[in-house]
Amino acid sequence: MTKVLITGIAGLLGSRLADYIIETQPGVEVVGIDDLSGGYKQNINPKVEFWQMDLLIHPIENCFENHKFDYVFHFAAYAAEGLSPFIRQYNYENNLIATTRIINQCIKYNVKRLVFTSTLAVYGHGNYGIFDENQTPSPIDPYGVAKYACEMDIQIAGEQHGLDWCIIRPHNVYGINQNIWDKYRNVLGIWMYQHMNKEPMTIFGDGNQTRAFSYIDDSLAPLWKAAILPEASKEIINLGGIKEYSIKEANEILRDVIGGGEVIFKEARHEVKHSIPTYQKSIDILDFEHKTDLHDGLREMWSWAQQQPLRDRFIWPNYELDKGIYSFWKTK
Repeated sequence: MTKVLITGIAGLLGSRLADYIIETQPGVEVVGIDDLSGGYKQNINPKVEFWQMDLLIHPIENCFENHKFDYVFHFAAYAAEGLSPFIRQYNYENNLIATTRIINQCIKYNVKRLVFTSTLAVYGHGNYGIFDENQTPSPIDPYGVAKYACEMDIQIAGEQHGLDWCIIRPHNVYGINQNIWDKYRNVLGIWMYQHMNKEPMTIFGDGNQTRAFSYIDDSLAPLWKAAILPEASKEIINLGGIKEYSIKEANEILRDVIGGGEVIFKEARHEVKHSIPTYQKSIDILDFEHKTDLHDGLREMWSWAQQQPLRDRFIWPNYELDKGIYSFWKTK
């Protein structure tokens, strides 16, 4: 019996990868960890052995000791890139320090490979908006800094302790089981929440920012292969959609799916203008196939979103830093 651990099991990537493994990989046992701060228990496949734990403070070594995992997928993170300058300590604790605790356990218990989901935010502005794995990262916000630090520490663990790893840089992943109740991340989910609650959909700046959106189901098989294929050992790989859209175009596609909706433009944020990731490496190593275009993926997600229970929207009551906070996030 092969045993895998997925952190962030109640979130989008974790829950959907668990479903994929359980449905397609007989003989693989899935254990999941999540503190349920950004994911929901109903997302977790009933065949998963679930440990509700905070990676920062709880004894995660007990989970590793009990199971002796073959592979670890470390997906747990708080991916509010734009908010990260105003919650620096929280950002580094939950994205960097938590990851170091996972790395320690992977080394101690001889995990065969750690698959870590990083982010395109490590690239910063990239090379005129092009993000290629061969570039030297230069992040422009604390979230990207935290993820890049994780990447470097994982590589050091590989050199010094023999930990095998694969670093995945997914981009703008969306789909069923996404948290649409967090106002700071996941723009497509934010728009769906706003529309369902009779609020206008917000676009920051002029809406000409470009992003490549990735339907989660297209990335599941490649994520699994990142753990098991010899070719993926110690590789850094962009993973996700191959076509970029402006934010305005993405919003127009969503409004076509949902049948209308009001849009308002708000002040611009400190963010990358263009994000155009390369994808050939994911095809060559992980057999990635871009099967789902944005319209079809949003149609699936919208159908799911309308069936979700009423939940309170997550809003930070206080930030670590108020200076420079955008007007649309002010709490006072």
